[in-house]
Amino acid sequence: MTPSSPSEPVTTPASPPRPPIPAPQGSGVVQHTAWLERRFPEIEDLGGGTFSIPVPFPDNPLRYTLSYLLTGDGAAVVVDPGWDSDEGADALFAGLAECGVDPAAVTGILVSHVHPDHHGLSGRLAAASGAWIGMHADDAALLAAAGDRAARGSADVPWLTRNGVPKSEIAGLTYAGNTDDVFSTMARPTRAPADGELIDLPGRRVRVVWTPGHTPGHLCFHDEDADRLLTGDHLLPRISPNIGTHPGDDDPPLARYLGSLRRLRDYDSAEALPAHEWRFEGIAARAEQLLAHHQERCDEVLRVLTDAPKSAWGTATELTWSRGWSGIHGLMRRSALAETISHLVYLVGTGALVEVPADTDGVVRYAVSA
Repeated sequence: MTPSSPSEPVTTPASPPRPPIPAPQGSGVVQHTAWLERRFPEIEDLGGGTFSIPVPFPDNPLRYTLSYLLTGDGAAVVVDPGWDSDEGADALFAGLAECGVDPAAVTGILVSHVHPDHHGLSGRLAAASGAWIGMHADDAALLAAAGDRAARGSADVPWLTRNGVPKSEIAGLTYAGNTDDVFSTMARPTRAPADGELIDLPGRRVRVVWTPGHTPGHLCFHDEDADRLLTGDHLLPRISPNIGTHPGDDDPPLARYLGSLRRLRDYDSAEALPAHEWRFEGIAARAEQLLAHHQERCDEVLRVLTDAPKSAWGTATELTWSRGWSGIHGLMRRSALAETISHLVYLVGTGALVEVPADTDGVVRYAVSA
């Protein structure tokens, strides 16, 4: 059987696994070498008024967020300020000063997406500078909804139950059972940049590129003068961002993410400046690798469901995970479940799977189409 093209929807039975594809080499020595040597990278002047400033991301394998400073005519914009901590704020503010910009002189803050390792420090930086905060309207809505802990908690248990989570596991997976105030405390945006807009940075042409999937409002930013694409978490050189479905999602994220990956083929000439790991070249090739990765994951889901219908939880327990299913716990296990659901819903959309309505146990299951 000929495997489906990685750039097309999965509509066929499972195809044989492909060998792993190596991550792209870095286009700059500093970031790539620092990652390989497991040390904090230096601040970099990338030329053309663009600087890379690493900000610590504590207690996480990614170790730091790569924030970017874009300077223009009397203006300075910070992209993805990073995780909110005293150590992070010190690193960001000292980095700005090293790049010749007083933190109080920052005029704008752009957020690729709402996650706290990107948006966390926006509030501190805005308080120090009076800068505007730009976030896509869909992520702004997500932030507002996530801040309502009561509503979020009440939706959790039915969603987890519907997806087959055992009663003994629910308390450890629900946000109602975990401290999750970070979304309640993060700054609210003051601007909503839309796809195709030029950002407010005099003397520079940096255009907004909407790439939904990792979050509904994920944004990339194309520096048209230097031909660089700031990719946030949408396109990373080594790992695939989590593409997960959550309570209340109306639009399945995986289909949107795959479409966003295909869109980036048009930016293949650009250097990619991601928010984690290292900058690199070969955007179209990396996009194809990630499309292939999700093709393989869909194929694996189909193999797992070959013998009998299973719930999302039952499917997730049989999939391949880097640490093994037994090695992930708590909200990381919830993240794995959410990613599994996104693949199941996507495959239902392609016609490769069908959803089996819940019976007396209230659990939805999935089966391979006849």
